[in-house]
Amino acid sequence: MAQDPETIKQDANGRMAKSLETLKTDLGKVRTGRAHPGLLENIRVEYYGAKTPLNQLANVSATDARTLSVTPFDKSQVQAIEKAIRESDLGLNPIAAGGVVRVPLPALTEERRKELGKHVRAEGENAKVAIRNVRRDANQHLKELLKKKIITEDDDKRAEEAVQKSTDSFIAEVDKIVAAKEKEIMQI
Repeated sequence: MAQDPETIKQDANGRMAKSLETLKTDLGKVRTGRAHPGLLENIRVEYYGAKTPLNQLANVSATDARTLSVTPFDKSQVQAIEKAIRESDLGLNPIAAGGVVRVPLPALTEERRKELGKHVRAEGENAKVAIRNVRRDANQHLKELLKKKIITEDDDKRAEEAVQKSTDSFIAEVDKIVAAKEKEIMQI
């Protein structure tokens, strides 16, 4: 366990930043109706008995605003890639055309957009809870140091204020990211 306020603050900042990165990653998976290669990032393809990430087996690119193109490095894997995309939870219907798999993205309905908006807000709330938990842990460590008389009450107050400032800025960043994603989803 950390023995000084500075280490506790740095640890808290690092953990809050990780929560923010996790949120960005999770929101990157949310389909907005616009084609972007990151959409297929988490797809795993059965490749010689091992589940392999799609980006290690093929080049994924956006051919236009509503179509992704997946070009396998090994042409014999077209069927396996098509199957993996179809079986994913993204609700996509890929089409194998020669040595390329085309993935058309259907337009989102208004109802689906609202559903995705709720999902995005829930992800944002989860990130805020994670950040607040980091704040609570940091404050707990500071109180323990105070109790053991390793730091003074003034040091404890200053450190808690710094942790709170970090918490506020990370939560504001979460709000900004969630608002941007919601705006992106609602665009037709």
